[in-house]
Amino acid sequence: MMIIEVKKLCRDFIYYEKESGIKGSVKNLFKRQKKIRHAVKDVSFEIGEGEIVGFIGPNGAGKSTTLKMLSGILHPTSGTALVSNYIPWERKEAFKRSFSFIAGQRSQLWGDLPAAESLYLNKCIYEIPDDDYNKTVKELTEMLNVAEFLKVQVRRLSLGERMKMELIASLLHKPTVFFLDEPTIGLDILSQQAIRDYLKEYNKKTGATIILTSHYTKDIEELCDHTIIINKGKKVYDGNIGDLRKMQSDNKVLSLTLPKIAEREEFEKYGEITSCEKNKIAIELANSKIGAVLPVILQNHDIADFSVEDLSLEKSISSIFASSDTETDETE
Repeated sequence: MMIIEVKKLCRDFIYYEKESGIKGSVKNLFKRQKKIRHAVKDVSFEIGEGEIVGFIGPNGAGKSTTLKMLSGILHPTSGTALVSNYIPWERKEAFKRSFSFIAGQRSQLWGDLPAAESLYLNKCIYEIPDDDYNKTVKELTEMLNVAEFLKVQVRRLSLGERMKMELIASLLHKPTVFFLDEPTIGLDILSQQAIRDYLKEYNKKTGATIILTSHYTKDIEELCDHTIIINKGKKVYDGNIGDLRKMQSDNKVLSLTLPKIAEREEFEKYGEITSCEKNKIAIELANSKIGAVLPVILQNHDIADFSVEDLSLEKSISSIFASSDTETDETE
């Protein structure tokens, strides 16, 4: 069953260019150059119930704009979308109770109040019964290990602690659709892992559909099977991570560990050096060449250990960005 259906969704923004200096300011009073930014252009996709989907793209690609339209914050310029059988920008009461939206750079918690009071405010807004509220808060704070911080002012919490409280606030009403815009941005490794673990557990227990944007490929690799890539407002890939790697290249990465400091120049003839740090070096080369190159390396160099791996997800994604990098602004 498809819980999100998007067809030819577009969102344009109009802005004006201005020349610098007083002369430019005077000229701007009489004639301004109008430009149109196609933030999202003819984007279509479907997401099934219970999926965790990675929504990937570089800065300015249109990820946040798309999520804002799917959550009803923005109206599209054209196109249609259904989320849980609701048109998001109609903002019906039942729709607003069915989803949550977390942006890593914005807070829904009151900075000068203890986290518990912001949570209680959400309880009142969503009219959550006392028993359900108390049970949910206890369960979530224990799972995320933040129960001791409920009475601490939000502004005195660390970024990781605050993001965990943001998650709890967003999940109190048990949404069936969860939009996450950079939820792990700026967090340390342990906090990132704790949030990833919780999202997997929440998805498993409730069957909620989760759309996640992130610049950390670790988030995408651990959480998502389905991946949608957007660049300059256009969808450029829609499929699973395994196919994403395969469609880019049949290259592999040969990782070597040496008993001494690695000399980059000695290995450049074998392939493209992707990293060289202390006694470790990584070489990218065609899969078909590994059988011939590896014995030569082992014969001519002292190698302590080696491994052959697929290209990183990050490199595959970067290749797609580069191949789809087109201009989308128009001048009127």
